[in-house]
Amino acid sequence: MYHVMIHPAGYDTCRKAVDLAFELFPRQIAKKKVLIKPNVLRASKAEEHIVTHPSLLRAVVEKVEEMKPAGIIVGDNPGLFNYGDNENSFRTTGLMEAAKGYYRNLGNTPQNIAFNPDFMPEVGVSKEILDADIVISLPKFKTHGLTVMTGAIKNSYGILPGAQKARLHRVAGTPERFHDVIVEVFRLRVPDLFIVDAVVGMEGNGPASPELRNIGLILAADNAVALDGVIATMMGLDPARLRFLQKAKAMGLGAFDPAKIHIHGELTVLSDFKLPPLGGEAISGNAVIQEFINSRTRVRPHADPDLCTACGACIDQCPVSALIMKKELPEADADICITCFCCQEICPEKAMSLR
Repeated sequence: MYHVMIHPAGYDTCRKAVDLAFELFPRQIAKKKVLIKPNVLRASKAEEHIVTHPSLLRAVVEKVEEMKPAGIIVGDNPGLFNYGDNENSFRTTGLMEAAKGYYRNLGNTPQNIAFNPDFMPEVGVSKEILDADIVISLPKFKTHGLTVMTGAIKNSYGILPGAQKARLHRVAGTPERFHDVIVEVFRLRVPDLFIVDAVVGMEGNGPASPELRNIGLILAADNAVALDGVIATMMGLDPARLRFLQKAKAMGLGAFDPAKIHIHGELTVLSDFKLPPLGGEAISGNAVIQEFINSRTRVRPHADPDLCTACGACIDQCPVSALIMKKELPEADADICITCFCCQEICPEKAMSLR
């Protein structure tokens, strides 16, 4: 039986939820090296809720401090090319201050380890991740244009520093193969505890959508598959239709079946929760669903002329150079674009939409 905590919280009261998470999922922290990994997509303001909120990070740091670890490191690898650099992302979001001096730039110490050769023979993982005795993952409750939702499993994609995240997008080639990639990355170093910022979540065209949802919860678990299954259910999705959860379950990383999950709290499905264009359908093997997948891979990014500032960030970050600037608006070449949605993820103005 897997256990998932769902606890009411605000950002000013989240320490109570953090205490409960450590009570329900106890970890031996004393004299251990602890790494705390928030979700830091890119430089943004805390009130945009693109990243894990600083209040939750501070609450977790202070809780861990009280447990007398051998050391604490706080870090992540934002974006796909460390766009804007790690320090700037942490500083702008308020996470640098919340880290209380424990911040470390995880992009400086990649250590190569074997990977699934169907994608790449090896990848570089931040050495601090591999050296930690305890890894605590702090995902954000959000949608994602490519994986439908981003939670416990997807948050581990940030253990990879630098441009290799974009290279994996490219070699995956299709949304369904990228679902496989994120599970392969996740299992390189499975975190020991997950505490999710669902005080204010994100719906719509995540992971950098302006459509926010007041949820008022902190979730926690020690199994990512069960936790993501609960998040999917809350979003109104059937977890069994998400390929990355299917793969994770098949690999023995956990289960999302409701009968195998005990909820500490109350699980409520969020009414009319807005999902990204891929919906929950980009999964499965029958012909009808495959045609749906093929139609969704034809989705392309488009720039909103009212929001776009022609800064060129999307062009710089596109892993296959599919974007060019035309009349001060980026335009995607449909024959080159691999629908990785990196441009939509990295756009500082939230100007890129998927159609």
